[in-house]
Amino acid sequence: MKLKDILELDCICLDLKAESKAGVIEEMIDLLDAAGKIIDRSAALAAVMEREGKMSTGMQDGIAIPHGKCSRVNGLVTAIGICKDPIDFASLDGKPCSIFVMTLSRPDRTGPHIQFLSEVSRALGDAGRRERVLRAQTTDEVVDILSE
Repeated sequence: MKLKDILELDCICLDLKAESKAGVIEEMIDLLDAAGKIIDRSAALAAVMEREGKMSTGMQDGIAIPHGKCSRVNGLVTAIGICKDPIDFASLDGKPCSIFVMTLSRPDRTGPHIQFLSEVSRALGDAGRRERVLRAQTTDEVVDILSE
């Protein structure tokens, strides 16, 4: 799986306005909804919030990967958001997050979902790459950085 083939410019926000975990998730769901990637906004939001309720998807190094399974999406859908002011996301390392990568997929399509999460984790595992994503001025730049 190549991230460049999955990431779409209209599903990337370089300046999320949310000030809370729930706000980030809602803003990213709205991004996917506006791009026509989800069939039912409420169902998609509920799926991500349900998953988040089981265990936070705040990872470490300022990254959170909220995700969920929902039959009301068009295949594997993804969004990326960046917050200039880090948000408490109950991360594993206890630090706030600035880079958010959301993915939703249908319950019957486990493989692509797991593969995407693996690719994103690998791409953002590099500190230099994370810094470049945070400094990116365009959505094209974010896609290029993550696709290296």
